[in-house]
Amino acid sequence: MAVLVDLTKCIGCESCSVACKLWNKLPYGRKKSRPQKEKDLNDDNWTVIQEKHVEAENGKAYTRFVKKQCLHCLEPSCASACFSKALRVDPDTHAVVYVPELCVGCRYCMIACPFEIPRYQWDEPLPLVTKCEFCVSRLKDGDAPACVSACPTGALVYGDREALLARAHETIANDPRYVDYVYGEKELGGTQWLYLSDQPFEKLGFKMGLEEIPPSTYTHAYLSKVPFLAAAWGLFLAGLSLYHHRREKNAKRPPEKKEEGDGRI
Repeated sequence: MAVLVDLTKCIGCESCSVACKLWNKLPYGRKKSRPQKEKDLNDDNWTVIQEKHVEAENGKAYTRFVKKQCLHCLEPSCASACFSKALRVDPDTHAVVYVPELCVGCRYCMIACPFEIPRYQWDEPLPLVTKCEFCVSRLKDGDAPACVSACPTGALVYGDREALLARAHETIANDPRYVDYVYGEKELGGTQWLYLSDQPFEKLGFKMGLEEIPPSTYTHAYLSKVPFLAAAWGLFLAGLSLYHHRREKNAKRPPEKKEEGDGRI
């Protein structure tokens, strides 16, 4: 499943942000010790609407509202980097979910995420990592995510990913206003949040030029060598231990007495 976001239809009302907070019981209006230069995600805001101003080639200025949240990659780097399995892919919905009881606070997921989505609870005594979880319990009940259900303009559409991609490409083909590109279709193996826009994505803050191969592919390639490296390291340590043991044994052995000659030449 996936969500198609049509940025031409978003009016910046933030109904989606409010619905997210209500459904996930997130606090509102708390002051943070780390101020942000612009409105962005934090441990209390799992989705935000960012206002972007674009000057087009025709000289006209446009304002677009961009919804930001976890993109729920098909091959998530965060889950691949999480050795404690606190971040994992739900087998039923493919949502990237978080199990706080398993989190050790290493923040490898924050480093691994190419979209810089996971946030840390810097102001909490026992901090955790937070991010959008795609309202996974709603999906399992057959409902759309809370943000999608709250959108009054139809800017957010939930459904089968392939069907949404077909719909997106049909929209692009029939309306010359749209950029001929669906963001999220191929980025890093594809994401479950897809975007349509009438303005260049790079001018709206989207990361461009990303590979189509998911980073987790490289992670798996390295991790597959771990058993071999562990075995090799074990053999090396065993050999080193044996070498030192023999040196200590030889050092404790009394020196051999040299036989005295009879003086004959």
